[in-house]
Amino acid sequence: MFGCLDCNFKHVTNTLPESLPMHSSEMKRIRQELKCVQRQDKDMNGYISTIFPHFLLWRKTYGPVFLYSTGVLEILHVAQPEMVKDMGHWTPSELGKPQHIMKSRKPLFGLGILIANGDLWAYEKKILAPQFFVEKIKGMIGLIVDATVPLLQSWENMLNSTGGSQKIYVDGYLRNFSADVIARACFGSNFIEGKDIFCKLRQLQMLISQQDTFVGLSALWKYLPTKRNWEIQMLDQEVRLLILDLSREHRSKSRSNAVTHMSTYDNLLHAIVDGANQCPSYSSAPEDFIVDNCKNIYFAGHETTAVTATWCLMLLAAHPDWQERARAEYLEVCCGQTVLDIDVLRQLKIITMVIQETLRLYPPASLIMREALTDIRLGGVDIPHGTIIQVAISMLHLDLEAWGPDANEFRPDRFANGAAAACKPAHMYMPFGYGPRLCTGQNLAMAELKVLLARLLSKFSFSLSPGYQHSPVFRLTIEPEFGMPLVVTRLP
Repeated sequence: MFGCLDCNFKHVTNTLPESLPMHSSEMKRIRQELKCVQRQDKDMNGYISTIFPHFLLWRKTYGPVFLYSTGVLEILHVAQPEMVKDMGHWTPSELGKPQHIMKSRKPLFGLGILIANGDLWAYEKKILAPQFFVEKIKGMIGLIVDATVPLLQSWENMLNSTGGSQKIYVDGYLRNFSADVIARACFGSNFIEGKDIFCKLRQLQMLISQQDTFVGLSALWKYLPTKRNWEIQMLDQEVRLLILDLSREHRSKSRSNAVTHMSTYDNLLHAIVDGANQCPSYSSAPEDFIVDNCKNIYFAGHETTAVTATWCLMLLAAHPDWQERARAEYLEVCCGQTVLDIDVLRQLKIITMVIQETLRLYPPASLIMREALTDIRLGGVDIPHGTIIQVAISMLHLDLEAWGPDANEFRPDRFANGAAAACKPAHMYMPFGYGPRLCTGQNLAMAELKVLLARLLSKFSFSLSPGYQHSPVFRLTIEPEFGMPLVVTRLP
């Protein structure tokens, strides 16, 4: 079942192989050798051969489960369905986030809900999860609609001066829109007020992703006195001060308006601040709790949704038949009604399928990394304490056995009967993660994407720009390396 990455490959049933000769230099060699082949690849959605070619090669050679080394870490790559399924049965105290990721990505996430393990994670989930229940999301729909207005207006103004059609790099606009939503819905501000925080977190993401190109190397690099590490430290401190200013402003407003009922979109920041004040002794200091969890919400609620919206528009531009079907559905459901609410969103079946298929082909979180914090058992295999376990979501989502021979194709109708019926086994679809660490904000993300696509499709049509260069790249999320230029045309 397991493969050592050398000529001394061994078949074993319930233990891990001992020798681990494969290092990051070998990964680089594989990527370099396949570069020319990748450029000739006409499969738009077959980007794994560009980003993770070593995984493809090793899976073909050794099967769905293999062990490799980066030179710093030993990593067990798992794609066998039963082993993946069993991962969802272990708690974050038993199968948690790896220590090297907690260290290397600390400037971006601290010990917030995306990174924490055990009791701290459980406490953070208890504080944050209720703020994203469906009942709370219902009250946020109007705020999401309001956030689309500046986006629609800016594109309308651009098209007015160009005869109704123009090439637009849509990803930057979508990132601003998503930032506006998370700021309004969760922090009671808007993109302009939170712009510095979003921009600095984006810079941190870019710098940290450069270090994390090969998992494990950043565990060493973060301690070196390099210019990049200095920039990361400075950005980390600047973001911290901005978030603490925001929380102090929030507390000041709360005290001055103590009699006034707290508005819906203030609840998350209020919950974080209140949670910090009641933080048990096992977790971080109150200020750290506020900063870390605000960072997590800003990043997870902003970056991942924006990149998914970008890929949605690209795929609709590349498949005008589905674009027209989604547009027609929205116009039929609304019947001239201008108000979007949760009931209207539930009727947008085609748009929902388009989003689900986009999340399958381009999952924003492409890798799940876990560390066995105790001895565990997956699929009948004993995994010793300290083992790093990796699941490549993007590879599961393109698995031919789970999805069929058309796995690489854009076919939203595969979700016509829901996500559970789209593939076998159903747990091979995990765009929002899997098990206890399922994404807390997925309800907000889906509502935001539905509102955005509905509003855009009602006003504009989209086609691929002749100059578009399809080159997905891994920067903690899977995003277009050179931006997303689309030809946007105003509808009559």
